[in-house]
Amino acid sequence: MKKNLISIVILALLIVNIVLTAVMMFSVTSTNKKTAALVTDVAAAINLDLGGKEEEEAAESVPMANIVTYTIADMTIPLKKGEDGKDHYALLSVTLSMNSKHDDYKAYGDLTTREDLIKGQINDAVSQYTLDEANANPQTVKDDILTRIQQLFGSDFIFDVTLSSTLYQ
Repeated sequence: MKKNLISIVILALLIVNIVLTAVMMFSVTSTNKKTAALVTDVAAAINLDLGGKEEEEAAESVPMANIVTYTIADMTIPLKKGEDGKDHYALLSVTLSMNSKHDDYKAYGDLTTREDLIKGQINDAVSQYTLDEANANPQTVKDDILTRIQQLFGSDFIFDVTLSSTLYQ
């Protein structure tokens, strides 16, 4: 008789345990969904891309066989005066990477006729930085040049800017 009574108590405790586990799982699952939604909203608010950078994906998506480069060599650009009040200059060569399979490449691919316009955009972009700003963050300078050139052409067939032999003085 005692064995049957203990078996009934154990069975009752098992049923209570299963019910409480089910209640706990439903409450944790809904909380987990709310937390995931909150993290997604916060990431969107601070403009984080959880899957990687779009610019890198765009640059990587162009196969090496489709990349055509155009180099503008030895540009001397006056920089904005910094805290020291002295005149500083940037001597740089700019290489533009173009996607030869892009639709706009056929129309704009020959950059020799538009080199002065491009130089003007590069000059405007670089001259707004001080010596310290240009040295501290060259990627910002490159991004600014790329944005201005893409706006000039109204296209993104030029997808990368490389600053080579850069010298700030």
